[in-house]
Amino acid sequence: MRHYELTLTSEVSKSFRCTKAANSLDIDQTKKAIHHFEVDADIDGDYSVGLIVGASGSGKTTLAKDIWGDDISKEVLDLSQPVIDQFDESYSYDDCAAMLAGVGLTAVICWIRPAYTLSNGQRVRAELALRLATFHQTSDEPVVMDEWTSVVDRTIGKVMSHCVQKHARRFARKVILLSCHYDVIEWLNPDWIIDCNKQTFVDRRLLRPRQRAEQLRFDIRAVGRETWPYFSKYHYLSDRLPGGHIETFGLFCGDDQIGFQCFANYVPHRPNTVKKMHSNRTVIHPDYAGLGMGIVLINKTSKIMCERGFDVWAKFSSTPVYLSMKRQACWVLRDVQRATKIIVGGNMARRAGFRQDVKTFSFQFNPAQFEV
Repeated sequence: MRHYELTLTSEVSKSFRCTKAANSLDIDQTKKAIHHFEVDADIDGDYSVGLIVGASGSGKTTLAKDIWGDDISKEVLDLSQPVIDQFDESYSYDDCAAMLAGVGLTAVICWIRPAYTLSNGQRVRAELALRLATFHQTSDEPVVMDEWTSVVDRTIGKVMSHCVQKHARRFARKVILLSCHYDVIEWLNPDWIIDCNKQTFVDRRLLRPRQRAEQLRFDIRAVGRETWPYFSKYHYLSDRLPGGHIETFGLFCGDDQIGFQCFANYVPHRPNTVKKMHSNRTVIHPDYAGLGMGIVLINKTSKIMCERGFDVWAKFSSTPVYLSMKRQACWVLRDVQRATKIIVGGNMARRAGFRQDVKTFSFQFNPAQFEV
């Protein structure tokens, strides 16, 4: 346990207006310009996530700088460059992809375009991923992130917090977050908290298991194809929906649609057979990535489609989706193919509507094995 003590002072203005404003409420200008802070805290032991919380001006940043140095406020994200190009050359592509996905920045389009085009939440995740990369995984130095969730709405802030704590614990990293919001505590599940408002320290390392009481509520609703353009830029294939008979669904958080799911009929329907519909174009908005909602959306909408009398399949080339489906009892792997490229072009070359020289996985949905 260490004792931390600091005094924050600000310059007192003697202007006519400032003096008159202070005198109107009999405010002692000199006394109000001084903030004294002290707390006893054990932040040297084993932990994954630490939280320094308190209102603006309560001393969070000053305390963190006093402990870990002024560099905690130095931004490492270059807004003019794609985030994936900003990792050190010693990191392989797989290392970069894992780091970005680990903090919930899973959309490849967010990796490859200039960082200034990202939303506030996506920029914060990119900044944290780069900070994590500045320390080798064997380093015992913590990664400190100021203004955590200050520039995003509260739901996105909770999603981001869940992703970060999960990544820190999975890879045994030390992450310390500074925030003015108390509503992220349950989602961060920190091992210790320094509350700058109350000037207290709470050690939560022995409070396991810690269950989160608050839950986010998501709903699935039928939507029209007109909602697709909002999500198409985040999908790895064509920005166009399949032709013919399609069924489309949306994932909603309150009134906001944050996901899209489509089913399409790829093969001619033969008389006296159950019509096949293929799951495709699954997109979760990047701000909500990291909660595992993609596979939930696929599973629940596939169950709906089966109840409507369809035979539901999924054929895709995404390895993460393949790995996720392999873990689902309700999906049965039926085929793995690699089509041979027979025309000039790269991996996106096509023949008869299918990409060439790309490994694809075909699954069939078994509603009897689906569990809510």
